[in-house]
Amino acid sequence: MKLFIKAFRNGFGALIALVSRLIPVSKVKRDAKAQVLADEKAAKIELYQFFACPFCIITRRVIRRLNIKIETRDAQTHGGKYREELLKEAGKVQVPCLKITEGEKVSWMYESSDIKTYLEKEFSQ
Repeated sequence: MKLFIKAFRNGFGALIALVSRLIPVSKVKRDAKAQVLADEKAAKIELYQFFACPFCIITRRVIRRLNIKIETRDAQTHGGKYREELLKEAGKVQVPCLKITEGEKVSWMYESSDIKTYLEKEFSQ
């Protein structure tokens, strides 16, 4: 029964992810110079996520809408590099999780609503 529920949840999550990908978003438009600056700022951010997690899907849609390139890290695989990194460096495996690197300082942000607010503040025009 437990295996069935897990398979259903993963399958349903994958379906939601596919539908989300097919529904267009209205992307923020920037001039070339502003886009370069946004890309440079986004290069210091990484998103730890599970592919079919509904909160991660919401976060990825925000990233697409804001027209920024943020590296995603698949933290779903048990024993996987990014899952272990998330546990070791952030202290827990909870997604979505944004890793923000500012010089020597690294901060970790959980909760999709907090991530959305942060990204909109940093990357909206």
